[in-house]
Amino acid sequence: MTPRILDPLNLSVDSHPSLLERNHLNKYSAAMILHIDMDAFFASVEQRDHPELRGQPLVVGGDSGRGVVAAASYEARRYGIHSAMPMFMAKQRCPHLQVVSSRKGRYGEVSRTVMAILDRYSPVVEQVSIDEAYLDAAGCDRLHGPPAAMARAIKADIWESVSLTCSIGVAPLKFLAKIASDMDKPDGLTVIAPESVPEFIANLPVDKVPGVGKQAFQQLKRMGILTLGDVRIRKASALVERLGKFGYRLVDLAHGRDETTVCPHSPTKSISTEKTLSHDTRDREQLIRHLLSQSEEVGRQLRRQGFLARTITLKLKNSDFRQITRSATLDRPTHASETIYETARTLLARQALDQPIRLIGVGASALIADTIPQQASLFADATVHSNDWEKVDRAVDRIAERFGTSAVRRGSLAETKD
Repeated sequence: MTPRILDPLNLSVDSHPSLLERNHLNKYSAAMILHIDMDAFFASVEQRDHPELRGQPLVVGGDSGRGVVAAASYEARRYGIHSAMPMFMAKQRCPHLQVVSSRKGRYGEVSRTVMAILDRYSPVVEQVSIDEAYLDAAGCDRLHGPPAAMARAIKADIWESVSLTCSIGVAPLKFLAKIASDMDKPDGLTVIAPESVPEFIANLPVDKVPGVGKQAFQQLKRMGILTLGDVRIRKASALVERLGKFGYRLVDLAHGRDETTVCPHSPTKSISTEKTLSHDTRDREQLIRHLLSQSEEVGRQLRRQGFLARTITLKLKNSDFRQITRSATLDRPTHASETIYETARTLLARQALDQPIRLIGVGASALIADTIPQQASLFADATVHSNDWEKVDRAVDRIAERFGTSAVRRGSLAETKD
């Protein structure tokens, strides 16, 4: 495999550097950041493990007709199929589509191998998802050569180890590295040179900027803003008025200011689980049963990872795919499944079900380590009640670890069909 290097810039820097260039060019030259993104990861793993699927349009996801696409091969993407698309719609676009059930354990195994490869190239690697990571190349040139050469070596190592391709973006700023990795997929290598950064940013379409979603793009478009260069000449106050605090972030990026760094072992920010129902429903009792099982799963993951959560979130998606989220902040952080369940149930009780629900989920955020001492509650009964449930949870966890999660379950869940 011969990795390709795409230099999309070919941009001449003005002989009289702008203020942006003078202020930041030296900083840009100090270090380069790599963003490594595995190509169609889940689908590529399935095609690698099952040679008969290679070259065929393939998606990973549920095949119940109510499921969604978790990942699509590049062959499937030619039909306009993408992740998060309802499975029935994907099949309409490609009647001969191959649908494969997700194998999370297998993808995790391959991901660990890839991340171990990255760790050999730099001590500063930030894994941001199962299939992508940032790598800080500062100080690594003596061992691995310049960043572009390092990127080529990483691609070759990954191919040799797991027979999968990745796309890599190399740039002096973190947000540009992510953009660069998406410019020549699949199996691409794009380098944004430090001297090209000012002009590259000026011509960068705002819808390519991480964090600019469809609604934000429409707001910017109505303001006549199509590139980050357009952002530079607008007042920050006008952007903040339209976009909230993200407006400040956009101004910083437009002026080449991105203070985010590569942070290895970034802490978990949230834990959640969700389910697409086999039938849309307004039946609150059925939804409550799902909340109970989901709350138990979220609580189990919190305890396993050593976290307490202060915020509990209910997620619903209507039959028209409109998403609703409702959150509550607890007086005392918890990892007790019962507390999570009671909070989520209260949120559901407050929500009018104007349309049938097709998806329901529970999340926990504002996480802290469970080793941090907590101030005792002013209400002793509440504290004792919470502690009692946590003891029950720990006992159930031990049974589940030994005999599996299906070995013990609440009676109210025994007849749950969905």
